[in-house]
This record gives sequence, C-alpha cells and structure tokens, in this order.
Amino acid sequence: MDTRNLTPVKASERYIVLDALRGFALSGIALANFPEFSLFNFLGPEAAEEVAGAKFDSLTRYLQYVLVDGKFYTIFSLLFGIGFSIILGNASKKGVNGFRIFYRRMGVLTLIGFLHLMFIWSGDILMLYALMGMLLPLFRNISDRGLLKWAAVLLFMPVLIDAGCELTGTNLSAPIVEAQQKACARYGINSDNFAYWLRDAESYKGTFQFLLQGALVRMQEFVDGNRYFKVLGLFLIGFHIGRKRIFADLESRRNWLRKVFSAGVAVGLPLSLAYAWSAFRHHPWGLAAHSLLYFASVYPLGFAYMAGIPLLYLKCKNGWLWRMLAAPGRMALTNYIGQSVIGMLLFYGIGLGFGASIGLFCTECVVAAVFLFQVAFSRIWLHFFQFGPLEWLWRMLTYGKVFTLVRKRER
Repeated sequence: MDTRNLTPVKASERYIVLDALRGFALSGIALANFPEFSLFNFLGPEAAEEVAGAKFDSLTRYLQYVLVDGKFYTIFSLLFGIGFSIILGNASKKGVNGFRIFYRRMGVLTLIGFLHLMFIWSGDILMLYALMGMLLPLFRNISDRGLLKWAAVLLFMPVLIDAGCELTGTNLSAPIVEAQQKACARYGINSDNFAYWLRDAESYKGTFQFLLQGALVRMQEFVDGNRYFKVLGLFLIGFHIGRKRIFADLESRRNWLRKVFSAGVAVGLPLSLAYAWSAFRHHPWGLAAHSLLYFASVYPLGFAYMAGIPLLYLKCKNGWLWRMLAAPGRMALTNYIGQSVIGMLLFYGIGLGFGASIGLFCTECVVAAVFLFQVAFSRIWLHFFQFGPLEWLWRMLTYGKVFTLVRKRER
C-alpha cells in the first residue's frame, strides 16, 4: 500500500464534540501552565505573599489541585489515542498505508516539540506525546480487553515504581538533577535569582540560558512523575474509545456516558480533595501513597470531564458553547504553542516583563482573557482559512503535499 491517496480528515468529516473537548482541554492546560509563565511557581513563600492578589492564592491553589491538576492532560492524551484510531480508519477506507503516515506525523511532531522545548518554553509535552505515540502501532492487533489491561498496568506502574524508590532510597532522576545544577552554575542561575531570571533577562540570550536548564528540569519531571507510563496508558484507552467509535454515535451511548460521568465524579471528586490536601502538605503519607492517590483521583475525574462534555453536547447541540470551544480545538497545536508565545510576551523580560508580580488568582484571570482571545482569533482565522497555521504546516510535512490554506467561498 502507498500513501498517495491519503489526506487529512476533512472539515465535514470531523466530530464537533471532539474539537470541543480539545478546546476545553486547552483552557485547562493554560490554567495549569500559566502559573509557570507568570513565574509565580518559582517564587518563595515570602515573595509569593507580596504579589498582587495574594490573599486569594491559597484557595486558588487548592481548587487547582482539585479540579485542574492532571485532569486536562488526561483529556488531551485520550484524544490523542482517539486520533490514532481515526488515522487508521481513514487509511483503511482508502486502502493506503496509515502507519507510514502516522510515523511521519509523529516525526514532525517530535521536531515541533523539540523546538518548542528548547527555544520557547521548557514545559513542552508535544515531544513526549510524539515519542510515546510511536509505540501505539505495537498495540494495533491487541483485543479491546487486552488494550484496557495494558492501559491499567501502565497507569498503575508509577505507584509501584515510587514504592520501590521509597523502599530502596533510589532517586532515578539524580543524574538529570546533577546536569541541571551544572547548567545553572555555568550561567550564574541560583536560588536568589531563579524566580526573576526570565523577568530580568533583557535579551533572548538570557532567556535561552534559562530554557536550557529548564529542559533538564522537564526531563526530571518526566522521570520523577513517571509521565511516559501515564501518557501511553491514556493513549491506549483513547485508542480503545476510538476503535469502538463511541463519538460517532453519542446518542446510543448516552447511558454509558452517564455511568462514566457519575462514577468518575463520585470517586474522583472526594479523592481529589484528599489529593489536594496531600499536595498542600507535601505528601505526608509518602511519595508512593501520593502516587496512589493521584491514580485514584485524577483519572476518574478526568474521565468524568471526558464524558460530561458529550453529555452536555447532547442536551444543546446548537449552543454557542460548542462554536466557542470547537474553533480553538480545531487549531489545538497553534493555540498550544501560541499560549507559550503569549506567556513569554506578557511575563518575560524580552516582552512586557510582568513576571513575578502577580499571584496565582490574578494569573488565572489572565488565562481567562488569553483563552477568550484565542477563541476569537480561532473563529476569525477559520472563517478565512481551512487549517490553523501550524496545523497547515504539520499536514504538509506529514503528507508531502501542498494543501490550499485559504477557504474556498461558495458563489
């Protein structure tokens, strides 16, 4: 089989609820990421108490742990797995090699993620998604039950690893931490200026120096958080959902969605309250117990979000909410990278330099404004163009074809 007849999914073939879920996930990703863009996460306790809006920050942080932390990248990961099944289904219908296209797609995404990580923001997730995504074809012939078993093992693996590290006193990320400390020493980054380095950097050179050590911090986070197991496990659940074509006929799945939503809230919400309490007290029960609490709280509530949006869609399919969420969702790559660029321009010294001056509550208010801007920008852009700018580039590099960007107007 070849790839010459394989093209991206057309707008008429898209499921608006999936685009809306991507848009919803984008808003949550911004809520999780902007406290780092604003440099609030780098501030010490005393400095954090002096920034604007500080009196609301404790409550905001608690709500963030309960409602945001881990839940929205769960949605994005599930959607990634669903996307893999759509690519395979599209290729099968046209009798072409979908795996070759998928690997090209992941290769391009790896490059985009690497450039994002090294030159724009150290919190990139795209490269990890692309690398873990390359493993998905290995599971293509596994049964539905087998996919769910593999997913359960992968999602629970971090608990076992953290328990083993606690018992043996092992620190898996120690070599990365050492490399990061050497990078900081090379550039003069220390505990006194760490929170203010990006705000005070007057040129991109200083910003890039911080990004270099930040990339190592990101690698440490992936190792300490066992993120690769979590991401691949969620991919497999998404692949299962896509394989069952659940989003192709939501009406017939309404009762199933209700059960997932109800169970997810019933289990996930109270345990997320306990997870937030544990995080506030720096894991008093130990790392393995906190990891178990993460497993038992974050995923159920994330699955509840994933089921709740389609249920709401079934109640009011023609509402303004779907137009608002679906537009940025169709341009998820552009908007994800765009959030990083906006964060740099607002908070870093090479931009407006507002970093380390506002608290968590004020930061999340900025997020609301940024997301509304992205909604408006996406709707205007898609009125004139078929793809987001980065989506257009991604498709052309993936398929080796030039796609018309401007939307054709009916006469």
